[in-house]
Amino acid sequence: MRRVVITGMGAVSPLGMGAEANMRAMGEGCPGISDLAFQDVERLDIRIGGQIHGYDETSHFSRQEITLYDRFTQFAVLAAREAVAQAGLDIAGERSGVVLGTSGGGLNTQNENFRKVFEAGKNRVHPLVVPRLMNNAAASHLSMLHGITGPSYTVSTACASSNHAMGQAFQIIRAGMADTMLTGGSEAMLCFGGIKAWEGLRVMSKEACRPFSLNRSGMVQGEGAAVFVFEELSHAQVRGAEILAEVAGFAMTSDASDIVMPNVDGAARAISGALRDARLAPESIGYINAHGTGTAANDRAECEAVRRVFGPAAQGVRISSTKSMHGHLIGGTGAVELLACILALREGVIAPTINFDMPDPACDLNVVPNVAQQAGVSATLSNAFAFGGLNAVLALRSAP
Repeated sequence: MRRVVITGMGAVSPLGMGAEANMRAMGEGCPGISDLAFQDVERLDIRIGGQIHGYDETSHFSRQEITLYDRFTQFAVLAAREAVAQAGLDIAGERSGVVLGTSGGGLNTQNENFRKVFEAGKNRVHPLVVPRLMNNAAASHLSMLHGITGPSYTVSTACASSNHAMGQAFQIIRAGMADTMLTGGSEAMLCFGGIKAWEGLRVMSKEACRPFSLNRSGMVQGEGAAVFVFEELSHAQVRGAEILAEVAGFAMTSDASDIVMPNVDGAARAISGALRDARLAPESIGYINAHGTGTAANDRAECEAVRRVFGPAAQGVRISSTKSMHGHLIGGTGAVELLACILALREGVIAPTINFDMPDPACDLNVVPNVAQQAGVSATLSNAFAFGGLNAVLALRSAP
């Protein structure tokens, strides 16, 4: 069976510009959640988020590119540039592909143009509104920018989008359909319309993201992107590439039970499926990057799923939520969180769950409260459990 490794990574998030900056911030437990700043924010009840402040699109893109690229596309392009540069290869051709995850797509473009039409009374919008807002815009632009003519598409499964995308990229290479893939996710939903819609669900915190803490008050949204170069192992070895980690396994399940409430069984089946696919025993997992949204229902269901799969080994595994630092990037969140798994594998640094105040008896695992932990880690899991009951779990292990 063909093996798949990671040879490049790039990221943009409220924790910093660049993958290394993000990993360093995760290891140091840096808070990336702050007051939101955009038009009409004063009309919102929720005014905090993982927003990338000081971002200047004109320093990264030409005027023509800005006309074509929504904010979520810009983030994906920047992350992909970094990943391809680090991988050090010409990724063009039909043996390469792109699979990206997003949930909101060009939501900033929608928000701006709804305001023009409904508030300002304009009767026309820019002719490129549709190409800017479509969910596949980022994937399409990456394929064009890098000359990629193999399988390229977008996955949109709410909060599991990135993990589903990366899992499918992994399977495409393993099946022999491609040798290299650009994959990850991007999201930019921090605008008036994006936050106002989420306010209606009453799952958002006005204070902070406190996963696994008894005094949690809800999730906090973020924005950004992470993109990786996935590559077939021998293809990477022949060209002498630096291998960052191996993608060892992937599993996806559906709860088939509720559109918003998590289901322990569905999550547990995804976790056990990823372990089985990777041929890893539960006790070999040194770190789990949790979905960990900071809502009671999600945190407790996830901890119960881990206990169900790991049994007595659950007490020995470290499980943290970096959403406490960068917020919930919805469709892009799994991609940014994969950086924490790579950090654990390469440097033995377990990113903490910050803002942790009060132990929750229902989450009585090692949630790495507030301060990073050091540990020798050879295998990790990254969990993503989405609205709609869609679950996707990736297993990584140290570079071969």
